[in-house]
Amino acid sequence: MAFRPLLPTTVRWRPMEGDGLEHLTIAPIDNAGGAAIRAAGIIVGARGGTPYGVSYRIDCTAGWAVLSFSVETTDGRRLALMSDGKGHWRSEDGTSLPQFVGCIDIDLYGSPFTNSLPIRRLEPKPEDGTARLSMLYIPFDTFEPVRDGQHYTCIVPEKLYRYAAEDRDFTVDLPVDDDGLVIDYPIYFKRAAL
Repeated sequence: MAFRPLLPTTVRWRPMEGDGLEHLTIAPIDNAGGAAIRAAGIIVGARGGTPYGVSYRIDCTAGWAVLSFSVETTDGRRLALMSDGKGHWRSEDGTSLPQFVGCIDIDLYGSPFTNSLPIRRLEPKPEDGTARLSMLYIPFDTFEPVRDGQHYTCIVPEKLYRYAAEDRDFTVDLPVDDDGLVIDYPIYFKRAAL
C-alpha cells in the first residue's frame, strides 16, 4: 500500500493551548524547476508569550524531497533557501551552506505539517525500523536555521508514525490522513474543521 496521489488540499491545525492557527494549502504543480508539490501556509501563534505571524512556501519533488522554501514574518524577517533535493543547501544568492549537508527535510517551528514531509518522502513500514534524520529546523524566535536530529518510526503503515527528538526526551505518535498529512500532534496541535 501507499498514500493516495496528492490532490489540491486545504487543512488547518489549532494549538491545544493558547491561540493560534496553521492554515495550509498543498497541491501538485507543474514547474520547470523540477518541483512537483507546493505547500503554502500561514502560522499564527506565540512562543514564550511572544506572538508571531509567519507565511511560508515549500516546493518539493514528486518524491517529497524539499527543493526550496521561503518563510516570512509579519515583522519583515525573511529566510529563503534552496536545495538539490539530496541534502545540499544554498542561500538565495547561491552561497553554499555545508552545515546542512544531508538535511533533506525541513521543520518549521509550530507547524504540524512539516512532520508530514519525512513521512511522505520515506513512506516507512514497521519492518524498516527507525529512520534517524537530520532536519533543517527553523525556530521562529531567532529565525536562524539549525541542524536538528529527529527519529521517525512507522507504527501502522499509512496511519500512525512515532516521532522522537534526538536531543531530548520527547516522543509522540502522529496519526496521518490518506494524504499522509498529520491529523493531530498530541499535546500540541489538533486538526481544525474548515
